[in-house]
Amino acid sequence: MPGLWAALSRRDWDAVAPFLADDGSYPDVPYGPTLAARGPADIIARIKIGFEPLSDHRNHDGLLVVDGDDVIYEHSERWEWPTGEVAVLPFVTVHHVRDGAITWWKDYWDSATLVRRPSSTVRLRPPMADLAAADTIWVFDATGHV
Repeated sequence: MPGLWAALSRRDWDAVAPFLADDGSYPDVPYGPTLAARGPADIIARIKIGFEPLSDHRNHDGLLVVDGDDVIYEHSERWEWPTGEVAVLPFVTVHHVRDGAITWWKDYWDSATLVRRPSSTVRLRPPMADLAAADTIWVFDATGHV
């Protein structure tokens, strides 16, 4: 699904949506299954919370493992804020794909990476602060689905 990552880097939400199954779920692992999103519109709304404060976002390819409908993708993302702050976040993304669309998307990453960088001159807001301030109408409790 290289087109998905290119669309995410461009923040082209219309291009992201077709990659997501209508019943697809996205639990962002550091935040747990109770803050998951379900369906293309809600998954995109959830992802936007992390991406909208950024002035730039880039995906850097890594190892891609495909086993039937299951995909594991080790990669990193470079996040840049309007203040000039930059963070490179390592990710492992797990997708389950059915009929060409993602039905299950889990991102494993260390959210503390954003606040513990020794070279940081500007203290970034923890990602949970952006999540806490966001409209969370999209929340789907994926407990029991994980």
